Amino acid sequence: MKCPFCGKTNTQVKDSRDTVDENAIRRRRECPDCGGRFTTYERIELQELIVIKKNGERVPFDREKLLRSITLAVSKCGISSFEIEKLVEGIRRELENSGVVEITSKDIGEKVMEKLIGINKVAYIRFASVYKDFKEVKDFEEFVSMIKS
Repeated sequence: MKCPFCGKTNTQVKDSRDTVDENAIRRRRECPDCGGRFTTYERIELQELIVIKKNGERVPFDREKLLRSITLAVSKCGISSFEIEKLVEGIRRELENSGVVEITSKDIGEKVMEKLIGINKVAYIRFASVYKDFKEVKDFEEFVSMIKS
């Protein structure tokens, strides 16, 4: 594993353990050259997922991008990092288990919103505001009134 600090490839595993949800192995690593310490996660990948973006471009599914967007939406909503990880991992597994190799970014966004509404409505609205590309306050008002009804 390449050291993110100095770029050397002879890093050493200092500790390994299952994650809480037992869907990954967490490894603490240390670089003997620079002394840097970092964590890696090893996860099962059933198949390579391809995401079809709005412009038609096809890109590999990026779990970290999904994690960042959800983390941003739930910030200051009192949702733990464990819950966020569980949510992201659940969505990723659901996508892989669907048997579909290519999925649209729209379908991923819908899946995230479907999960978020059950967790926290503020996070749901925050995610939707970016996902649905709200331009004006009116867009928020219409969306919130739709949720209320």
